[in-house]
Amino acid sequence: MLRFEDPTYLWLLLVIPILAMVRFGVWRQRKKKLQRFGNPMLLKEMMPDVSKYRPTIKFWLLLSAMTILILLIARPQAGTMISHDKRNGIEVIIALDISNSMLAEDVTPSRLEKSKLLIENLVDHFTNDKVGLVVFAGDAFVQLPITSDYVSAKMFLQNIKPSLIATQGTDIAKALNLSMHSFSQQKNIGKAVIVITDGEDHEGGALEAAKAAKDKGIQVFILGIGDTKGAPIPLPTGGYMTDRNGQTVITALNEQMCKEIAQAGNGTYIHVDNTNDAQEKLNNELTKLQKADTEMATYSEYGEQFQAVCILILLLLITEVCILEIRNPKLRKLHLFSQKKMLALLFLLASTTAMAQSDRQFVRSGNQQYRHQNYPKAEIEYRKAMSQNPNNAQAIYNLGCALMMQQKDSIAIIQFENAGKQETNKFRKAMSYHNIGVICQKHQLYGDAIKAYEEALRNNPTDNETRYNLALCKRLNKNQPNNKNQQNNQNKKKDNKQDKKQNKDQQNKNQQDKKDKNKQQQPKEQMSKDNAEQLLNAAIQEEKATQQRLKKAMQQPNRRTVEKNW
Repeated sequence: MLRFEDPTYLWLLLVIPILAMVRFGVWRQRKKKLQRFGNPMLLKEMMPDVSKYRPTIKFWLLLSAMTILILLIARPQAGTMISHDKRNGIEVIIALDISNSMLAEDVTPSRLEKSKLLIENLVDHFTNDKVGLVVFAGDAFVQLPITSDYVSAKMFLQNIKPSLIATQGTDIAKALNLSMHSFSQQKNIGKAVIVITDGEDHEGGALEAAKAAKDKGIQVFILGIGDTKGAPIPLPTGGYMTDRNGQTVITALNEQMCKEIAQAGNGTYIHVDNTNDAQEKLNNELTKLQKADTEMATYSEYGEQFQAVCILILLLLITEVCILEIRNPKLRKLHLFSQKKMLALLFLLASTTAMAQSDRQFVRSGNQQYRHQNYPKAEIEYRKAMSQNPNNAQAIYNLGCALMMQQKDSIAIIQFENAGKQETNKFRKAMSYHNIGVICQKHQLYGDAIKAYEEALRNNPTDNETRYNLALCKRLNKNQPNNKNQQNNQNKKKDNKQDKKQNKDQQNKNQQDKKDKNKQQQPKEQMSKDNAEQLLNAAIQEEKATQQRLKKAMQQPNRRTVEKNW
């Protein structure tokens, strides 16, 4: 669909038919004057170098260039606002626990951030499926209505934090009930609710809600995140959360309850830790669900098309300059400007208007967002570039950098690996593996970091920074105890090296706090106009429901006393 950002300038197109009429009048006057000199056929034989069509062709080329110039001023934008297509997939509602207990750091970097990363990876695996997002604590609400717009899903995911819900606690039953009513009305399609929680249900009723979902043909998957041993809840101001008695709150994963809810909902319980095993198990379980044809509405932004229009104007002007008004005696027999050949030429020129934004343009747009530290929008632009050209090594590498700045380290590593495989320039290839080494070093995966740094040095032996990091990782790897799961290596040493490790952990924590502070200072993500249209109706309904709940709450006293605000 084509539109114009400033359609007012299109009124200038009225000049075009006026000029055409003037041209037609001048042509008739010229023809009458020539008839006064004698027979037109005789005059044609007397002027063999005079072309009948060349002046007309030059005029129409100039007129076409003027027309396109007016269209350029009106800012043409191309893109499909809404496109409907049928796809074969499933429907998934993700219910994410955002209570304060999800801030515990027994899973790196925290339970909540790990959950958000897991959801993002899950969305990346979706192709023809629909996804919705529900957040809950002591209350629950729809963060994203069920949709096939994966870009919007990631944008909504970025802004999720415990402060979104004022009523703290954990009410899994309310989340399940809301999720059940968030699916479409389509039947004979696999539907699943994925609950990501630490299993501390303070309200009860979760088993009954899971059974109700089972009766409706909805499977309930429980992803339990955290450690059964428990961990304290850090506060933004420092220290840890305490209860009414002043005791430090220790929140632990309730695996038994999670298993019971999953069993009641005819689903599966999956434990989430620092590995990617949970992601793989969940993907395998979702592939078992029944797929069905669904009609999807795809929303896309309008892209500026001035580049293609400028190219077309330039081609028209060059063609007009190259055409002479008289024939070249040496090329008299070629008949380059016959009617058929000119029609073919005009068709060829007109076909250039079909040029859309290239992958390079999306990369440049992403680079601009990256320079302004708007990393989520930069990620979107780089993904658009990869959709145009999956083999664009620059777009893949830049996407890895944008993900790295958002602390999405596992996805960033995948992109850097792909960039290293696609890149032919050894210097840029070395940069990809260097970044992989930096991420692995940050997570104390010194063995993987060493391999990445060595590969980087193979491609760029002059990189002193990589050489220094390689030597440092080798020294740290010797001092590190041999653990099969290096990513979960938090065991403290009992010798003199304990103090050194604690100091290093404190430094990493301080660096992480600085990154979080900078991230908070970044401009908030804004929805595009098209995405806003997509969610308009759902937002209005949700607002009405919220107002009704507030009205009821004002009319009656609050009978519920929250004893556990985590």
